[in-house]
Amino acid sequence: MSGPLTGLKVVEFSGIGPGPFCGMLLADMGADVICIDRKAAENEAQNSVLSRGKRSIALDLKNPADVETALRLVKRSDVLLEGYRPGVMERLGLGPDVCLKANPALIYGRMTGWGQEGPLANAAGHDINYISLTGALAAIGPKDGAPVIPLNLVGDFGGGALYLAMGICAALFERSRSGKGQVIDAAMVDGATSLAGSIYARAMEGVWKAGRASNQIDGGAPYYNVYETSDGGYVSIGSIEPQFFAMLKDKLKLEGALWDQQLNEANWPAMTEELRKIFLTRTRDEWCQLMEGTDICFAPVLTFTEVGNHPHMKARETVVTVDDRPQVNAAPRFSRTPSAVGRLPEKIGAHTKEILRELEMEATA
Repeated sequence: MSGPLTGLKVVEFSGIGPGPFCGMLLADMGADVICIDRKAAENEAQNSVLSRGKRSIALDLKNPADVETALRLVKRSDVLLEGYRPGVMERLGLGPDVCLKANPALIYGRMTGWGQEGPLANAAGHDINYISLTGALAAIGPKDGAPVIPLNLVGDFGGGALYLAMGICAALFERSRSGKGQVIDAAMVDGATSLAGSIYARAMEGVWKAGRASNQIDGGAPYYNVYETSDGGYVSIGSIEPQFFAMLKDKLKLEGALWDQQLNEANWPAMTEELRKIFLTRTRDEWCQLMEGTDICFAPVLTFTEVGNHPHMKARETVVTVDDRPQVNAAPRFSRTPSAVGRLPEKIGAHTKEILRELEMEATA
């Protein structure tokens, strides 16, 4: 591996969603990520892309001997990742106090939905619940319909994994000066609220309208919207700036007083309806031929299976093939220490013997 985190040792306690995704990001950047998986699941196949680039050791954390093995891994690691409910790691004998005593330089990353404390801290939840408290879910969707679920991108991956990864990198930088580790409380309710921070501020100032599809970037504006094409596809338009809107008008031959008042919200419904009719006159590919690559701010709306074949995405190798399996490439990109997609997921516990041998060698060195 040649990524910027080459040499970093990470121990990850297996979970679902944002914790493993954070570990995958670190592995893509070169970190040696060892995932502690459940002994009961040993030899089961791992099919999740979130396990790529990692090694797996199968342990029974209810067994004191295996807890001791886990602690030995913690002692030689730079970072610990866990995504259990508050108190679980403490009950296992692997809480922050124990681990930081064993390894004072450890960065102890905790991933939860609600956070380590607060009235909801111990309640079960999922992405949809966490982003419900942030204002983000209420803001997404049609004007006269229910909020639309943005997959689990805003809570799990955006407000959770990415904030934890950023926190880890910040804590590692601070450790380079102090020599000390610390605990990171990465809560999805915090991260997702932070993601929406600029919109939250506008709402508090009374600039952002509460109704869905009532603002410039939430589907309210005709020039920042998604339109269906004649073949059942969709295209997106983002002609916010006046010069970009002028180009949109020119390409579509939009004339008359209606189109001379781009920011007049009273005209937005009529403008949207006219654009809806226009975009239904051609196929998605035909609109691409006319608009793609221009300053209109245009893009076809692709499905996941189409992403890798788009000329721009193909040129950037945004999707790569590893062992005949398509994989989303590592991001972001580094000029001198490039990240890369590591080993594909193997069976749970596939590296148990290898890792135990390493621990024995380190103990006798």
